[in-house]
Amino acid sequence: MKNYLLLLIPIFCNSLVSAQAPSYGGELNIGTVNVTLSALSWDPADWTWKSNHDAGNVREQLFAGDLSKSTRKGGIYSFLSEAYLPTDSIRGELAERWEWEDPLTLVIHLRKGVIFPEKHGVMKQRELVADDVVYSYDLVNESIKRIPTYFDHIKDVVARDEHTVVFYFSEFNAEWAYRFGYGFYSGISPREMENVDRKSWRNVTGTGPFLLQRYVQANAQIYARNDKYWDSERIGDASYQIPFVDKVTYRIIKDEATFLTALRTGQLDILESIRWIAVDHLKETTPELKWNKWLATSGTFIALRVDMKPFDDVRVRRALNLAVNQQEIVDKFYGGNAELMAYPQHPEFGEYFEPLEEMPASIKHLFSYDPIEARRLLDEAGVPEGFTFNMQVCSCSPSQMDLVPLLESYLDKVGVKVKIQPMEYASFLSAMTTKTHGPGYMLASGHTNPITSIRKSFVTGQTWNPSQYSDPQLNEEVRLLHLERDEEKRIKIIRRLTRRVLDDAPYIWLPTAYVHTAWWPWVKNYGGELRAGAVRPGPVYARIWVDKELKSELGFE
Repeated sequence: MKNYLLLLIPIFCNSLVSAQAPSYGGELNIGTVNVTLSALSWDPADWTWKSNHDAGNVREQLFAGDLSKSTRKGGIYSFLSEAYLPTDSIRGELAERWEWEDPLTLVIHLRKGVIFPEKHGVMKQRELVADDVVYSYDLVNESIKRIPTYFDHIKDVVARDEHTVVFYFSEFNAEWAYRFGYGFYSGISPREMENVDRKSWRNVTGTGPFLLQRYVQANAQIYARNDKYWDSERIGDASYQIPFVDKVTYRIIKDEATFLTALRTGQLDILESIRWIAVDHLKETTPELKWNKWLATSGTFIALRVDMKPFDDVRVRRALNLAVNQQEIVDKFYGGNAELMAYPQHPEFGEYFEPLEEMPASIKHLFSYDPIEARRLLDEAGVPEGFTFNMQVCSCSPSQMDLVPLLESYLDKVGVKVKIQPMEYASFLSAMTTKTHGPGYMLASGHTNPITSIRKSFVTGQTWNPSQYSDPQLNEEVRLLHLERDEEKRIKIIRRLTRRVLDDAPYIWLPTAYVHTAWWPWVKNYGGELRAGAVRPGPVYARIWVDKELKSELGFE
């Protein structure tokens, strides 16, 4: 059996934490994992998956990842996952402590002295109180864009006093810490937001380490240091107020060659997502860079709409999987820098993940190349030679756009033709969320966490279910899965459900690539960590400091 644990260990050039005292000031320029994408919305009620990436420097949450437990600091957690924090890796952020008062009553005690800074046109400076948490919950819970079933386990949220919030559950939910703790839709805003335009970036405010200073669509998101911030960072034997840098700038760059050049010339201090094909050249031309290699936290696939013919026939879906030479994609397209099967579960999920070699023969077959059997299944299902279907793909992904011609050629060999429709991201995403996308939809979708990966992708009616997969028995099993308090039992259930959806092939399953993060050595107190919650890098950036002397020595001012 392959040792998948090796995939979980980030490859750091400097594994030991520097004892050098930090310095304050300077600017951090970052090409984030979403370097090609502008902000989707600044309004929490819009339920955009990217909200924590853009506003998470400003808005805090009840819980966050405990970065003191990172592998860089001698811990066991990589903090790379898109939205999975194992229980022991969670710390209270706005929550100072919490306890279950009874099996369905969760009591959160908020930190005292946490400040919302003054925001012109929005609010005067004041302390965070429990009503702000209640307001933030109600805002997303009452939105017409809410993901179905997401908060169905919560009966009520009330402020018991100024610093105590009580969550009354109607039933237990195994994802409670994720759903409104560190998840995609759990940022805390002040209640004054009800009186202003929440869609305007100018009105974004929160208790976080940075303030949103300026936003230029398709160009940059600029964050300034929040001098009122409450948290600190321990380095060596001393504790320091954070954030260290005066400014953080997300550079939004759509062209791959341009953002690689920006890194090489020092215009970017960090580039979080680099394809394997560019790595050797960068290492040769810019040997000073530090590196981390990680398995992508988004799976790539072609969703086949099972509510449309001929993809309502499992034989057709299995045939298209067998028509694609996935091992060849791993070996030649990715140069070996990919895993054949690492979705919908991710190896970083530990026991929730089951390697391909442990899967039943019928699933192993799906990941093999068998065009003769593919054509036989298509003939059996009545699909004629020359059958054509439309496939939408996002032009925002260089890797996917490069992969498309190869996929076309594989399918053409079994008599299936694909009409490619490239789309800008906003239109591409809207097509899926409104269920107006075509029969084929090429998507990179986050693994999220072990339970959500199954729920969001395969439960009937879910927003992020691009294949429109619908199985009443699976729906019920997922419902019961959320009620299960025993993690060992949840692991067994998730393994069984993962096998079911893999075998039913609502997607053409594609390999998951390895990705690289690179940064200049003047970036300190950093080891390639990406998130401390659901797509939320803010706590990571708040702890970075810039060695301005070293930067100058290397020829950059």
